[in-house]
Amino acid sequence: MGEGRRGVCPRFCFLEARPLHSESRRARNFAGNVSTTRLPRSDKLEDMKSAFGLLSLCLALSCAPWVLPASAQEGPLETIQPKDMTPDDIITRFAAKEAEFAQARDQYTYRQSVKVETLDGDTVDGMYQEVFDVMFDDKGHRIENVVFAPESSLTKVFMTEEDMDDIRHRLPFVLTTQELPEYEVLYVGEQQEDELHCYVFDIAPKKIEGKKRYFQGRVWVDDHDFQIVKTYGKTVPDIRKKHGDDENLFPKFTTWRTQVDGKYWFPYFTRADDELHFKLEDVHIREIVKYEDYKRFGANTKILYEGKELPPAGKKPDQSKPAGQNPAQQNPPQ
Repeated sequence: MGEGRRGVCPRFCFLEARPLHSESRRARNFAGNVSTTRLPRSDKLEDMKSAFGLLSLCLALSCAPWVLPASAQEGPLETIQPKDMTPDDIITRFAAKEAEFAQARDQYTYRQSVKVETLDGDTVDGMYQEVFDVMFDDKGHRIENVVFAPESSLTKVFMTEEDMDDIRHRLPFVLTTQELPEYEVLYVGEQQEDELHCYVFDIAPKKIEGKKRYFQGRVWVDDHDFQIVKTYGKTVPDIRKKHGDDENLFPKFTTWRTQVDGKYWFPYFTRADDELHFKLEDVHIREIVKYEDYKRFGANTKILYEGKELPPAGKKPDQSKPAGQNPAQQNPPQ
């Protein structure tokens, strides 16, 4: 992993990394057994669309602020307007940077490890794990190579297709210029996160389209690089059938990023610890996702940063810092 200018580090330390599979999270049935069939895809979201209308989302964001987990050296939220630029200017800038980030991350290899646990009090009573390497084949195609995937011992819930897709694409949430029109983005204020001074925004989908999944929650945008450095929220919508007990619920999570190669803020740690309220029972679930060993793929590709092409792999980009700023190596949790 390349050295970074600064970083946001979770206060807690947690367990070793573990992984996932391609199953599905749902409540167990009345007999106490895990249902192994997939969730039906028809009519899941019909009752959800009106609930995620623009008006209700704005009210939810402005009147019911997120209860956020504490992180190391997190300052108070200051409800002040930004200096020298408007919130809309900041949104436009960070969405453009997120588009660059998304393109760049697609040119990196890394290892992703996942652990999902259910708990009875403080006792772990079920676990799902997977470790896989995101890499490229000899033709330059992006692939996943599973290196560790023991049999799941989950009994209260199991992993769904939506869970697996969320872990790969929405826990490391990215809001690009192209996706920006799909979301309501509300400026909240400014806040210090470790060494980073951040603009804070609440985000929610304007409406639910078909079976598409979205992020709803809060993001912290570094005021120097104009990239998201921390995310807190959940994927939406939760899926509940009109009839029967099939449900697919999703926990709130926090994702921290670290700076890679002096340019991009890549996700490196996600944690969820939440109570899922199924019809049949409440389930305490805990998830840990780690992203490690980022390495830029040495193919003949171009990666842009602020409109300029980065040097080929193996050559360090210009990491000169603005006056008065000290680079710091990110220290991930143990």
